[in-house]
Amino acid sequence: MPYLIRRPGSILTAYARPGSGSSSRSPASLPPTVLDAILAGAPLPLCPSVGGRINVCIDIHHIDIPSDSHIGSRAHAWFRARKNPHVALCCRRLSHRVMSKVLPLGSPAIMTASTHQPAANGQVNGHHHYVQDTDVWKKAPVLTGTTQFEPRPDVKNIMITGGAGFMIVSFDKLDYCSSLNNTRVLEDKPNFSFYHGDITNPDQVLDCMELHDIDTVLHFAAQSHVDLSFGNSYGFTHTNVYGTHVLLESSKKVGIKRFIHISTDEVYGEIHADRDDVLESSILAPTNPYAASKAAAEMLVQSYQKSFKLPVIVVRSNNVYGPHQYPEKIIPKFTCLLNRGRPVVLHGDGRPTRRYLYAGDAADAFDTILHKGQVGQTYNVGSYNEVSNLDLCDRLLDLMKIPHDTPEQIRKWIKYTHDRPFNDQRYATNDTKLRSLGWEQKTEIAEGLRITVDWYKQFGETWWGDISHVLTPFPIVSEGEVMPDDERSMRDEPINHGENGAGQDGHQDGA
Repeated sequence: MPYLIRRPGSILTAYARPGSGSSSRSPASLPPTVLDAILAGAPLPLCPSVGGRINVCIDIHHIDIPSDSHIGSRAHAWFRARKNPHVALCCRRLSHRVMSKVLPLGSPAIMTASTHQPAANGQVNGHHHYVQDTDVWKKAPVLTGTTQFEPRPDVKNIMITGGAGFMIVSFDKLDYCSSLNNTRVLEDKPNFSFYHGDITNPDQVLDCMELHDIDTVLHFAAQSHVDLSFGNSYGFTHTNVYGTHVLLESSKKVGIKRFIHISTDEVYGEIHADRDDVLESSILAPTNPYAASKAAAEMLVQSYQKSFKLPVIVVRSNNVYGPHQYPEKIIPKFTCLLNRGRPVVLHGDGRPTRRYLYAGDAADAFDTILHKGQVGQTYNVGSYNEVSNLDLCDRLLDLMKIPHDTPEQIRKWIKYTHDRPFNDQRYATNDTKLRSLGWEQKTEIAEGLRITVDWYKQFGETWWGDISHVLTPFPIVSEGEVMPDDERSMRDEPINHGENGAGQDGHQDGA
């Protein structure tokens, strides 16, 4: 009998379980099930929240379809052949933790859980209700880069990790910050495939590489939200360090011809205003668990180049922003808050600066490095738009046409809370090496912010579903889920260092 497993905030997963004692029967003699539809290559019955595709997972270890049975072997062979275009596939062991709700397919309870009908007043538990629209991608503009390189003869099949996130086999775990809406526009392209997998699972990574004959890897996938890394540092080490190690080892096994590792400018640590922009040869000095995990991953990448001659390139980029970015980062988060009529909340005094690079320019940079970058080199991807968090608020208020000329108006829309345990004041990289390959930044921050704000005003509330839990100043991780932390105090004025909520160890309480 077919079942659906629903994990809150994620796609629905379907699997088929033949009745007791039926696992040795042939598919033809089984009652109509999801498995039969899969093997027949037919479209599947879908719940509304799936949006035209259903992720099918047949667990041949835990579910009563033995791998050595006729059904199990046929299903496994079919998975590897990927013959049904209606299904996004995943062969993996199901975790008991994600089996939060198991109901028969077609159950009224499933339909209610899937459609999330709001109450008559438009609110649920006192909060406005926001529903993910899985067709919203059809209304959104298609964003493209500007580079037009001749294809490299040695690059034929590219695996992009984290492909359903912000940034072409797309390999993605579909974690909390991902959405298949980001890649649905590509689903009808003959040269695009999606593989639902976890970079920390060696079997899945190797299967994807062998299945699609991968020769090039662009490794974007990472846990990247600094605030979460203070309270969930083990998760960052597991994904960013161990996950990179799994990719490197799998790449070595299959003979990858080009491995491009996407790192961050944060590995350099804080760059004071009186210092020159740092070069690729500068010492790495990360100051938070996220940046440290990315620096550690880089060490593994470099070791595989030296020990195994793996052809690697490392890329360190400034902060990237633009449409499709999950609203845990400052620009989409503040835009969504203002769009809801709520104030933005700055950490500390709001004076730290960041250099912002529009996503289109970042995509051009990665494409330039893919086609013209030299194996064994590291490339900074920089920006000349350095903006403080406070100045960013002014720019967003302007774009949202929200008055903020008087002290009263400013206090209404800009609030302050405790700072991070440590907050780098600025990062500054020298990207001369990349510019020598022909890349240049083309989008000024004024234009990039205009495009981004317009996109979030139209699509921000329906692209991921309800994002209320990540719009708090300090979201936390509880049992693998991102949760709001509303206990932080908000003030109308910056909180000075003595009030910064530090415990005896110098860290913020509850960070």
